[in-house]
Amino acid sequence: MFLGEDILAWMVIALGGAMFAGNVAALIRPPKQRRDANDLTKAPVFRSVVMATIGAIATIWALVSLL
Repeated sequence: MFLGEDILAWMVIALGGAMFAGNVAALIRPPKQRRDANDLTKAPVFRSVVMATIGAIATIWALVSLL
């Protein structure tokens, strides 16, 4: 099989980890400057926490399924 039999689990780890890291980074360190008038000054807290939680759950689930 191309790229191994566990490709789906590895993809879920990568996407879930990126979702978690990106949302946590947006909460911790928002951009210093706005690129245009439609950009927010900081990330929406509730949405970022929910998305980070979903990413963490997906990553942990995929790690457990690989073991």
